[in-house]
Amino acid sequence: MIQSIMASSPMEAMQAESVKLTPTSAEAQQSFGSYLKTAIADTNEAQVQSDVMTQKLIMGENVELHEVMIAAQKAAISLNATMEIRNKVVEAYQEIIRMPV
Repeated sequence: MIQSIMASSPMEAMQAESVKLTPTSAEAQQSFGSYLKTAIADTNEAQVQSDVMTQKLIMGENVELHEVMIAAQKAAISLNATMEIRNKVVEAYQEIIRMPV
């Protein structure tokens, strides 16, 4: 087995690797879709965590103010990034629709 690997040229190894790394359009679409679902779920989790910490602070529970503020900022940044991604996807869709066939 080692001899067969050693016998192949570095160029053949690179070509074989590039073939493996190129996903089909269906795989890319599924991968992008799962990435978006994960990103939206993470954004939602950050929002929920921020709300929980804010409620704890309001109720007088033992939670530090700076931790609440950090959670709120993380949630806000995550939501803003998600909205910007949505805007770019909608913009790309509109550009594709405007293309002449």
